[in-house]
Amino acid sequence: MLLDTASLYYRAYFGVPDSVRAPDGTPVNAVRGLLDFIARLVQDHRPDDLVACMDADWRPAWRVELIPSYKAHRVAEEVPDGPDAEETPDTLAPQVPIIESVLDALGIARVGVAGYEADDVIGTLTARATGPVDIVTGDRDLFQLVDDAKGRRVLYPIKGVGSPQLTDEAWLREKYGVDGPGYADLALLRGDPSDGLPGVPGIGEKTAAKLLDAYGDLAGIMAAVDDPAARLTPSQRKRLDEARPYIAVAPEVVHVAADVPLPDFDPALPVEPLDPATLEELAARWGLGGALQRLLSTLRG
Repeated sequence: MLLDTASLYYRAYFGVPDSVRAPDGTPVNAVRGLLDFIARLVQDHRPDDLVACMDADWRPAWRVELIPSYKAHRVAEEVPDGPDAEETPDTLAPQVPIIESVLDALGIARVGVAGYEADDVIGTLTARATGPVDIVTGDRDLFQLVDDAKGRRVLYPIKGVGSPQLTDEAWLREKYGVDGPGYADLALLRGDPSDGLPGVPGIGEKTAAKLLDAYGDLAGIMAAVDDPAARLTPSQRKRLDEARPYIAVAPEVVHVAADVPLPDFDPALPVEPLDPATLEELAARWGLGGALQRLLSTLRG
């Protein structure tokens, strides 16, 4: 089981009241909510391995170089020299180091790699996996990794992680008319304002799905643009032709990486905390006793 950790703690932050606070008054709603999410996921799915995938770089320079608008609208207005800072709610940012410390003390593998997003870590771990993989995320970009033959699906939280949308190929075909790899091409053509991807002007989701159905994939569509006999409308041919500069670079931005240089780590789901003394200190300082006890009880199974 691979967790898109930031996606989950954002959901926890907005789903748990900020009146949930540590003894010193610091909000810990995202921390406690994430711990409860993990407990529920372990209880419901009993994974052998669990990896909390992190955004070491939420807006990698190599993606921005290809498409400058990539996530540009999420950059905080005032940032120090150096990497862009992502706009984050004031009371969420201080909770992230607490989350990291708690996961480390529990012994839950936490993996982030400089220059890459959590999506890329998830893509690489999925590519390396020899068995089924459940990806837990509220980010539709990761639908591109769905593969029924290899047992790879996305658990997409609707009303929390207890009732996720189980995203497999049948669901993707019914909803979007594409399979997993086809979803990346669909997103590329359609565009995605939440990620600053412009898409191809005039090519919406339904048109993109029809083109993919007719021509197989992005390469097939562009081959059709060059084929006078292809049954593209004049406006489709014109729009796709004019979008060649974008289409040439967008796949590298949209497709998650599958070759991230990952550090060594132990993905095994812990039964007992790795560092009980530190965990006890964190529980006392941040008022996490109840949530941690629920998670520890679930891990012991």
